[in-house]
Amino acid sequence: MAFSFKAMVEADRQRTFLNLDEFGEKHTVEGRAIAAVLDDNALKERQGGQELSVAESSLLLYAAVEDLPARRPAGEGLNVDGREYIVNDWSEDMGIATVALGQTVTM
Repeated sequence: MAFSFKAMVEADRQRTFLNLDEFGEKHTVEGRAIAAVLDDNALKERQGGQELSVAESSLLLYAAVEDLPARRPAGEGLNVDGREYIVNDWSEDMGIATVALGQTVTM
């Protein structure tokens, strides 16, 4: 039986990208433990290679849409691993949410 492209993507999403033995890691988002991928290098690439100021840290969170709370607009907060971040951008494609997060560090 042949798989459709969508079925193959769904299988890859869970078995490879978010698999804890492959790319995924356990993270806590809004108090719920989920498999996710955090990436600060990809965000720098999306920003044209520009380094962020010392007082700001940013990262991309990749996770299954169904594992996250309801989609949040830019400017709202999202707690990841006990740290409060601000959502800069939230997009969803083929069951994966890509959330650009920023955090202002107070010194």
